[in-house]
Amino acid sequence: MQLQQLRYFATVAEVRHFTRAAEALHVAQPSLSQQIRALERELGADLFHRARGNITLTDAGEALLPLARRILADTDTARREVQEVAQLRRGRVRLGAPPSLCASLIPDVLRAYHARYPGIELFIDEGGSRDLVRDLAAGDLDLALIITPLGVGAPALTTTELLHEDLVVVSSPSAPPPVRRARIRIEDLRGLPMAMFRRGYDLREMTIAACRAAGFEPSFTVEGGEMDAVLGFVRAGLGVAVVPGMVAARSGLRVTPFEGDRMRRTVAVAHRKDAPPPRAARELWGVLLEHLGEAG
Repeated sequence: MQLQQLRYFATVAEVRHFTRAAEALHVAQPSLSQQIRALERELGADLFHRARGNITLTDAGEALLPLARRILADTDTARREVQEVAQLRRGRVRLGAPPSLCASLIPDVLRAYHARYPGIELFIDEGGSRDLVRDLAAGDLDLALIITPLGVGAPALTTTELLHEDLVVVSSPSAPPPVRRARIRIEDLRGLPMAMFRRGYDLREMTIAACRAAGFEPSFTVEGGEMDAVLGFVRAGLGVAVVPGMVAARSGLRVTPFEGDRMRRTVAVAHRKDAPPPRAARELWGVLLEHLGEAG
């Protein structure tokens, strides 16, 4: 008994027509009929009543059909499982993340993932959440770490919150501290020289929105940089910057936290609702959760 024969049998049983079954299976109708006959000879029983224009199952066929379907389903499951295991030996994962996470969280996660799955190629798309959401919707990414909420008009994505991260103010250790207190208020940023990220950065939008909510426009001494550039501007004494706590901890700059929890951001992992991420990407998600659990 061959799997191919069982598949032919199950298809004929479903459509109750040999010619239509052959068309569905993309095989010649005589070949399909021969395989069904061979299966019947091996089993020692007819599986179909063959009346012109009326194909029905015999009692033997009725007994075989649920078993055949189960065998075929188990075979398909086994094939998928083996293919997914093989994908973890080779393949790729396309991950999107904001520059702030690429400078803090992502390197350690990718190091752990690469040690576990050295055959998987890793492609990183660094950008703002709006750009990453667009790339996810276009199918150019498997997963993306984004800042939520997404806002109105976002495509159909599944998002899972990963962490809540405090934003802090960094300043040059060689310059006077931005305030004399241990913590800073958003209102204290009024008139304070700031190094600001380029347009499209989530941090830029959050900082400007917080300042405007407090009733003022922030003052920029320099703007338009990426994460490393902005940290360099701060280090050179060109102004302060609002950055995530994980970035600040690695920067070597003076860190001043905000009062309360008004300046926090939520990081989530996202993928398309209609396209679950492949096995290799799901494993990267797992490594990310492991890393956050250890860090917590």
